[in-house]
Amino acid sequence: MTSTWAPLRIGVFRMLWLAVLGSQIGTWMQTVGAQWLLLGEPNAGTLVSLVQTAATLPVLLLALPSGVLADSFDRRRLLINVQIFQLATGVMLTGLTVTGQMTPPLLLLLTFVLGCGTAMTGPAYQAVIPELVPRSLIPSAAGLGAISINLARAIGPAVAGVLVARAGPATVFALNAVSFLVFAIALLLWRRDPQDNVAEPFVAALRTGGRYVRYAPIMRRLLLRSVIFVVPAMALWALLPLVASRRLGLDASGYGLLLAALGAGAVLGALTLPRMRAVLSGTGMLAVASLTYAAVLAVLALAREPVIAVIVLVPAGAAWMTVLTSLNAEVQLFLPGWVRARGLAGYQTAFFGAQAVGSLVWGVTADRIGLVGTFLIAAGLTAAGAATLAWAPLIPSGHLNRDPATPWPEPRLTHEPDPGTGPVVVEVAYTIPPDREAEFLEAMSEVRRSRLRTGAVQWGVFRAGETSGRMVELYVLPTWDEHLRQHDGRLTGADAEYDERARALSTTPPEVVHMLSAQV
Repeated sequence: MTSTWAPLRIGVFRMLWLAVLGSQIGTWMQTVGAQWLLLGEPNAGTLVSLVQTAATLPVLLLALPSGVLADSFDRRRLLINVQIFQLATGVMLTGLTVTGQMTPPLLLLLTFVLGCGTAMTGPAYQAVIPELVPRSLIPSAAGLGAISINLARAIGPAVAGVLVARAGPATVFALNAVSFLVFAIALLLWRRDPQDNVAEPFVAALRTGGRYVRYAPIMRRLLLRSVIFVVPAMALWALLPLVASRRLGLDASGYGLLLAALGAGAVLGALTLPRMRAVLSGTGMLAVASLTYAAVLAVLALAREPVIAVIVLVPAGAAWMTVLTSLNAEVQLFLPGWVRARGLAGYQTAFFGAQAVGSLVWGVTADRIGLVGTFLIAAGLTAAGAATLAWAPLIPSGHLNRDPATPWPEPRLTHEPDPGTGPVVVEVAYTIPPDREAEFLEAMSEVRRSRLRTGAVQWGVFRAGETSGRMVELYVLPTWDEHLRQHDGRLTGADAEYDERARALSTTPPEVVHMLSAQV
């Protein structure tokens, strides 16, 4: 059984994990400082809530573009440049605050800019984790990532509250800027192995990432499970302040105690994940965690004693951590390196989008029918989501070979086409005896998804009407360069296995013809 702490034995991972933890603490301190600075303004309630919006909206807007950039350029250099950008923004924010020139619109603008930096950092950092730790330690690394988020959520606001009260908001703004500098230094100290990141046209790369997710059933299932759990689960996070004040009669410190219980449960969940993996499948862990969370929502709907709420929020935090860490680890294990950041960005977009939708839905519902009814509905939907695991479980991916593969020989053409030439049609002809045809067509279902994941925009397999046993596969790519990427870097060992399984059913070596667009 692998310990949750095992990745920290690897020096470079430990260094970057601590740097990210410091940066996350700084971000929470920055949020508290910005909210405190706006408390004396007219319409303070609206302005304070807009701080969170300004900090998180960039994640929804920029997650996919940042994933494209992280797949197209050196991720270490990209992260360094983003930290320098955030450092400059943090210094400007501190300077304007110290000199008394900070206005609410300017504060919200700079908070939005810092949020853009956070959005650019997320997919790139998540994508380098498989480079820092062995594949077997990726689930533990994902658990440590979740622990750092919850530690930052607990430490950042507490430290910021003390510092703002004694030294003012400018102090926490300055410390946040220093955290970006520390992260940049840690990245500079990391000697990353050379990587073959090849820049692609931005729009084409964005479409390619979308196609990969569309034609990867494992990835689609992970996104579905994330949305099914997060939307009803957000009732707790969105409405907990109202539960604290209206149902339990707690003040701000009591609300902080409820958050602390959630945070403690999340850390506990991360620590117990290795034991759960030893006895339960991924689907089993999701089922147990979802049902636990549903039970907590039902108890909170009826509880009137603060001590009961504190007790049940601990397993709620553990369940939340179990689901999100398990899904994140599965995403990282499945995605190949060439599209990893784009896939993670898609997962991040689905996750934060589900949070935004869930928060809005449960807020409106609570206004209409009250907290008790809202929590009971959310509990029922969470339990129903667990029940759907019976016919929509996680698709195992641990056995798949995700290493890059180059199973195809280089194309031998009479002339070298321009990389932008397109469209390109690739024809692969097989000789399939009648008794193997059903098996061949079944094997081609995986080949189809492989071709479409790695660049094809159309695909089909046809019987030759004039020749018995001749089966022809045709697929279309937008450009010649896109097909060359299939030859060099986009295929994985699993894709090569799908291709070989189909080719092995042909009684003659498959004949490949590349057809280039001709001007008429």
